[in-house]
Amino acid sequence: MNTVLRRLASVGFVAPLVLAGALAAAAQASSDATIDHSESSQGTLHLLVSVPGTAAVDLTSVKVTIDGGAVDATAVAAASSNDVSRTAVLAIDTSDSMKGAKIAAARSAALTFLSVVPANVAVGIVTFDNSVHVLQRPSLDRAASQAVINRLTLKLNTALYAGVREAVAATGTTGERQVLVLSDGKDNTGTPLAPVVSAIKTSGVKVDAVALEQGAAAPSALAAMAVAGKGTVVSANSAALAKAFSSEADVLAHQVAITAKVPANHTSADASVTVSLSAGGAQHTASAYVQVQAAGPTPVTPTLPLPEPAASSSVSIPTPVMYGALGAIGLGMIGLLVLLLGPKGPDKRTSLEQQLQVYSATEDGSRRTRDKMRVDQAQSSSLAAQARQAAQSVLSTNSSFEARIASRLEGAGMALKSSEWLLLHVGIALGAGLVGFLITAGNPIAMILFLFIGAIGPWIYLGMKRSKRLKAFDAGLADTLQLMAGSLSAGLSLAQSMDTIVREGAEPITSEFKRVIVEARLGVGVEDALDGVAIRMQSNDFKWVVMAIRIQREVGGNLSELLLTVAHTLREREYIRRHVRALSAEGRLSCWILGSLPPGFLAYLTLTKPTYVKPMYTTPIGWLMVGAMAVLLGVGMFWMTKVSKVEV
Repeated sequence: MNTVLRRLASVGFVAPLVLAGALAAAAQASSDATIDHSESSQGTLHLLVSVPGTAAVDLTSVKVTIDGGAVDATAVAAASSNDVSRTAVLAIDTSDSMKGAKIAAARSAALTFLSVVPANVAVGIVTFDNSVHVLQRPSLDRAASQAVINRLTLKLNTALYAGVREAVAATGTTGERQVLVLSDGKDNTGTPLAPVVSAIKTSGVKVDAVALEQGAAAPSALAAMAVAGKGTVVSANSAALAKAFSSEADVLAHQVAITAKVPANHTSADASVTVSLSAGGAQHTASAYVQVQAAGPTPVTPTLPLPEPAASSSVSIPTPVMYGALGAIGLGMIGLLVLLLGPKGPDKRTSLEQQLQVYSATEDGSRRTRDKMRVDQAQSSSLAAQARQAAQSVLSTNSSFEARIASRLEGAGMALKSSEWLLLHVGIALGAGLVGFLITAGNPIAMILFLFIGAIGPWIYLGMKRSKRLKAFDAGLADTLQLMAGSLSAGLSLAQSMDTIVREGAEPITSEFKRVIVEARLGVGVEDALDGVAIRMQSNDFKWVVMAIRIQREVGGNLSELLLTVAHTLREREYIRRHVRALSAEGRLSCWILGSLPPGFLAYLTLTKPTYVKPMYTTPIGWLMVGAMAVLLGVGMFWMTKVSKVEV
């Protein structure tokens, strides 16, 4: 990249570097040769040396010294040597900001690089926009590389850091490796810079960067990556881009491959190596402290007896118990799948023709038809139906529990039977236990914790869904009464006004009034059907509405005006209720946070540091502490709930 800086500066295309120190270092390096790469194997040292300028190097003038002592050395052009592999990866910005002349200049510069770079240099291509794309791994196939360059497309965003990191990884681990970055902007994906800089330093890959259309001061991120990769940053415009890439390829083309013999009496692994050579009548020198031979054999340390492994802190589970638990959980999951995927009723329904054949003229024909229908009905009893029947038989022994489930399901607006919900609940609980068992590698405490969460989670979800639906009903009740009053004022009957609500209202009011209409058509009194809505929705406000409708239908009066008055009252009460809820929000939020933080943190420690929390579950003092914590936490939450709860 030093040659790039000197050539671009000579034609006026290169702007000053970001820091004055970097500029001084680049100027000093450009006045002499540099050792770019070194490898040692079996007493032979391979060097790659870059010589400034374009003059041909006198290969016979090469002299090498190791720790001040001259050694035998030969030199050839690196373009014709395969002793040291060379890899260059182009990391090209393909964000949307590169559209127009910029991407055209980038394509031209990359194609120029491919035409100038030596044939034995493997070239890879990486682009970055929304994400990083390794379009070509390092390859000597120039035609394939040119085809990749010609197919470049643009997208939004600039994943600069991830692109550079992927380009560094694509260079491999052997030989001389270099990354040439082209970008016209900064990373805008939120990726941190520090890991990229650390990866560049660890890899030993040289990173040079070209800041396109960035003016005199290139982005600091490009400068940081170039410093980590012992390269430089150049600011260039679109016109100078091809020249910059060409100069970078020239550096690789004018490298010299030197092979030197390490003296047999040299014992140290590292040494100071100096290379002197002449080019165009000028003498050049390059020095570096490198590894000249493999390190000596590693001293053998006496073998000590290995300590006995510490006793495992986790609770051991007998294998039969573990298999039994897995089997039970598996059966629960099968039951859940059967419930979700199985048919809701018989697999086959008796057609009208089959039903009429039962009453056919011939006795034999009717008997055969009845027998066939019995067989079909027996076959249609699927596993899902049997599971639902088993759940129903369990619920039949506890009618109060079944009524509670049915009440919650109706309040939540879920079209499930109590038996179906029970099967679903059990399946979710067992599935959660299986997940906890698998992700914690058989930790029984974690499995019990996940099983507990799976057991209470669906019930809490059902309660939240029911509470949300009840609140939505109360919130929309005033508008519903106004709509009903308007319909009555227009001359419609009460039944017709309820039908208007079904057609023009919002959930959950529409579904509840639809149920009222259906029940009224089946013979239930309108007032009784409306009372059912008030009971299901647990709405005291709607009970007053039903009471007003019942009184008006008995003694007469203007129902429309009455409903408008009730709607106005409900609006005022809803306004006060929301105002009080907003004022008490801080107390309720504090109750949830302070109440959930201790058990949540204890659960986190149980999963991540089981040995640290184990005494809390296995010692009497731990049990006492957990019990005291639960009591105090329960009392505190109860007190905070009562303080923050205001009835309106």
